[in-house]
Amino acid sequence: MNDNQLLRYSRHILLPQIAYEGQEALTQSHALIVGAGGLGSPSALYMAAGGVGALTICDFDVVDLTNLQRQIIHTTQSVGINKAVSAKQTLQAINPDVVVNIVEEKSTEAAMSKLVKEADVVLDCSDNFATRYALNRLCFEHQKPLVSGAAIGFEGQVTVYDFRHPESPCYHCLFPDDGSETDMRCSENGVFSPLVGMIGTTQAAEAMKLLMNIGTSLQGRLMLLDALNIEWRTIKLSKDPACKVCAGR
Repeated sequence: MNDNQLLRYSRHILLPQIAYEGQEALTQSHALIVGAGGLGSPSALYMAAGGVGALTICDFDVVDLTNLQRQIIHTTQSVGINKAVSAKQTLQAINPDVVVNIVEEKSTEAAMSKLVKEADVVLDCSDNFATRYALNRLCFEHQKPLVSGAAIGFEGQVTVYDFRHPESPCYHCLFPDDGSETDMRCSENGVFSPLVGMIGTTQAAEAMKLLMNIGTSLQGRLMLLDALNIEWRTIKLSKDPACKVCAGR
């Protein structure tokens, strides 16, 4: 790190759990963030500000006026612009030392597999089951830690599937892909704006801890947030021995 970086990240470096070595690890790391919406916005902002060396942002959608109530990486001037492009503009303004790669088109599974393979950690900030199931399979295949978040209405959830550890369950263990899951959209059901910030920043915290190898991750635990009553609950997760994705490992 150069002198400017040492100053920029000094409040991290002062923490004994992080110190110089942890911050250096962050600056050498690469995170893949799938989705630059409600969850991806705070995740990307804090990871860029905190000094993760390279971020790859994937989103093929464009910024809409209705997004601005919660998707804080975008501005009024971003309306009509691709979300990944808008996110890159904001992130580079916050921290020009961070390399921001973007994917503006909908990726094939083969293309996404390559992105997952190149990343050190993957953040699922998507809003549909098809993407979640695909990322789960690919992260398991490439043994990459997956930080998964979701939010709708006043309720959110976040967990970590760390496939570097054989005992880790996967997304399919929790939500088997039997065709019964129905996507719940903010456009149809509504969402409390601070909720996505609370879940998204938790995703950023978990991802950064994984990259620095500090603390205890949410592997094997699902955190549930009721933002209407500000209540957090934690549920223990177990690996499904009959899981079609991760069983037998």
